[in-house]
Amino acid sequence: MKHLKALIAITLAAALLPSALAQTMPEMPTQKMPPIGKGDPKKQAMPISHGGNMGAGGMAGMAGMKPGMAGISMTNAMKSTTDLSDPMSKEGSGTSWLPASSPMYGYSEMRDGNMLMLHGVISPRYVNVGSRRGDRRFDAPSWLMGMFSHPVDSKSQLGLTLMLSFDPLIEGSGGYPLLYQTGETNHGVPLHDHQHPHDLVSELALSYSRQLGGGNSAYLYVADPGEPALGPPTFMHRILAYDYMPAPIGHHWQDATHIQFGVATAGVNVGGKLKIEGSKFTGRDPNEDRYNFDKPRFDSESARLSYNPDADNAYQVSTGFIYSPDGDNVNQHRTTASWLYNNPLKGDANFTTALVFGQNDETQGYGKTNSYLAEADYQRGANTVFGRIENIQKTGKDLFLSDDRQYSKYTLGAYTAGYIHDLTHGKGVDTGLGFAITADTNPSSLNSYYGSGTHPGFEIFFRIRPSRMGGGDGSVNMRGMNMGGMNMHGMSHTNTGGTA
Repeated sequence: MKHLKALIAITLAAALLPSALAQTMPEMPTQKMPPIGKGDPKKQAMPISHGGNMGAGGMAGMAGMKPGMAGISMTNAMKSTTDLSDPMSKEGSGTSWLPASSPMYGYSEMRDGNMLMLHGVISPRYVNVGSRRGDRRFDAPSWLMGMFSHPVDSKSQLGLTLMLSFDPLIEGSGGYPLLYQTGETNHGVPLHDHQHPHDLVSELALSYSRQLGGGNSAYLYVADPGEPALGPPTFMHRILAYDYMPAPIGHHWQDATHIQFGVATAGVNVGGKLKIEGSKFTGRDPNEDRYNFDKPRFDSESARLSYNPDADNAYQVSTGFIYSPDGDNVNQHRTTASWLYNNPLKGDANFTTALVFGQNDETQGYGKTNSYLAEADYQRGANTVFGRIENIQKTGKDLFLSDDRQYSKYTLGAYTAGYIHDLTHGKGVDTGLGFAITADTNPSSLNSYYGSGTHPGFEIFFRIRPSRMGGGDGSVNMRGMNMGGMNMHGMSHTNTGGTA
């Protein structure tokens, strides 16, 4: 009962948050800055430095920016909580990198060098998964995240991150229907064909970063729970998840180590383009008590190399040893590689895509299994289309088959396409009505478990999220930012450029 009361209180707080922010930051008449390259260049010279202060040197460097990047430069006043050398738009889950041009959906405050950002998504829906192992239900995948940073001095910063999930209350111990999904347990039995619920506290992290000069920096990230340097940004922090929330079926091959109880990561950022980092962390996945904090063990390790050659691309390769993630004394050696691409198009439009490879090499004779993912999200105005393609190998142990099939490997496929139309868009909260259709495939050797042929599934959902920071017209909303004593209430900068 105490857990229920606490979750209800948190849910109400989250529901009231947008209106509370609106009251603390009243709407003011919006002023538009002139397009870059027009007017007097000297009057436009206002560079943004650490802590959001506008210096005297100028935004002159923006003149050489590619079309469509004008709005992004203003949001660069918001520094990553993990590494003050990076813009907030570049921060993925844990210490991972997104493309710096990625849109941000959230609410923010910047005052006297301190930054607070709140973002999240909830998606009430009806989901119907076909096949003999399918299921159908009403539910609402969700998460809420707060990020805070405080400058220690002109060259260093402390960051704090808290992420909550309401899965324990909404989804229950068995999670939500997702054909071929595997990982974690329910009442001591391995979950299959369902996505496990996430813990109430999905991340609680403290970071310290310091600029080293020459555009380089170093950082330390400690969390309980948190995410080590292994894999791409986890699925719920990629742009597609702000529209379509279900996990990939390759989640536990690619990016599942995002709620590990006990994580320590150290990294070096070289010029904002190259990052080298390593982690010690607890390999065991969270236990079935989604409200507690598991015991940290620091029995696993990983390393990751990230490369962002420009604002639109993010590459990473990583490898790690994970000690008994399922608590069955089967260890994993995981290897991942990914390419994330984002293109801010002209006006209120954006295109993003991700290609991800993940491999688990398990001990106890289970060997190597591979997973592949491609996903894309194209938004123009109030309309968004998206898709995801997956191909993965899983063992009989993963799929909870009979004992004689435990070491057999099966190739599975999942193919999803969907559409969303926003009923409210760019006005503080985006509410969208959408649908997705999925076709799942498995070899005929699994027909006795799943049935023959292709298994269709669908969901109809109502997605609720903060509007893009910048608004629906491509402008960057600076409302509420105190930048070096210059109150920016009501001021915005319009993105006047763009690629078609």
